Amino acid sequence: MTSQRRWQQKLTEKLARPDREPPLRVAVVGVGQVLNGDDAAGVAVAQALQPLADEHERLLVIDAGPAPENVTGALRRFSPDFILFIDAAQMGDPPGMVRWLEWEEISGVSASTHTLPLHMVASYLQTELGVEVALLGIQPGIMLPGTDISPAVQHAVDEVAAAIAAAYGGPNTG
Repeated sequence: MTSQRRWQQKLTEKLARPDREPPLRVAVVGVGQVLNGDDAAGVAVAQALQPLADEHERLLVIDAGPAPENVTGALRRFSPDFILFIDAAQMGDPPGMVRWLEWEEISGVSASTHTLPLHMVASYLQTELGVEVALLGIQPGIMLPGTDISPAVQHAVDEVAAAIAAAYGGPNTG
């Protein structure tokens, strides 16, 4: 199975569970630096999903910017069953490639614009909140100050936002 199809399958397994009562409390945390081109991928997904979160009390969407450790209090208050980080991640793939990574795999992924490495934040949340944590990594192309998100990464952003929206029965946000 290609990594593109794998992330979609994993996302569906985690979010689209109509048999689960009550439904999972899910937090989607977009991470990235909006001033550095493709590094804004996670933040762009969070911004696209915010209207959906306003309609679903069991969905929390957070734009964490470059400091995901600053949102741990909001996550603790929400008390999610599952936290999905979305971030630009250097994985050695073509720009715009999306991969599902379990939190234990995050330590090998480079995301140097954060104030605290994402795997440390994920480990803390998993330990302190007893919550499952995963990352959707989007391979960036250009991460230079003052650049916009590239077309390949914008396509991935739209695809990820639409897949999450579909799991909640929401409109295609892309």
